[in-house]
Amino acid sequence: MQFRDQGPQNAQPSREERFVAGILKLCTENKGAAARLRRADNPTTEYQSWEVLAGYGIDLEKEYERLPYACVAAAIAKSKAERNGSLKLGQAIGACYENGNASDQAKARLRRLLACDDVAELCRILRPLFSLIDSRVSQGLDYVRLLKQLRQFGFNAQQIKAQWAQEFYGRSEPGEEGQP
Repeated sequence: MQFRDQGPQNAQPSREERFVAGILKLCTENKGAAARLRRADNPTTEYQSWEVLAGYGIDLEKEYERLPYACVAAAIAKSKAERNGSLKLGQAIGACYENGNASDQAKARLRRLLACDDVAELCRILRPLFSLIDSRVSQGLDYVRLLKQLRQFGFNAQQIKAQWAQEFYGRSEPGEEGQP
């Protein structure tokens, strides 16, 4: 009988980790692909990203599966990020404003995000929010965490919304920084 070591050194990267790493690499190496991915969050031009998305095994016919990947791919391509960041979405919204999470504008942005009912609406609301974050916050977003949240949104929206609110309002406990 063989025993397999289940330690972290043998852990395979998740689908989301492979996707984000692949998109980051593609955007730095292929400017044409990066340009097509920048249009992935626009319903009119989203089809230009389908070749890349299909290459990752994403079912293009299922909107709830396709939109999270297209949204994150567009955000990565537009940000010109070179690696995955560590900033959570709720923290990033607060970081856009001088008063942080005490800002009425930041609270309004969060409330609008929390009012979303489905993945399609959520991805539409995130589009301008990513532009705001990219223009005002120097720290990179944790795209892997965000993609996982977007993929789960259709199945567990309340939990994902609670995570974003906690990230926005909450204070991290010591040693909690790296946890999803």
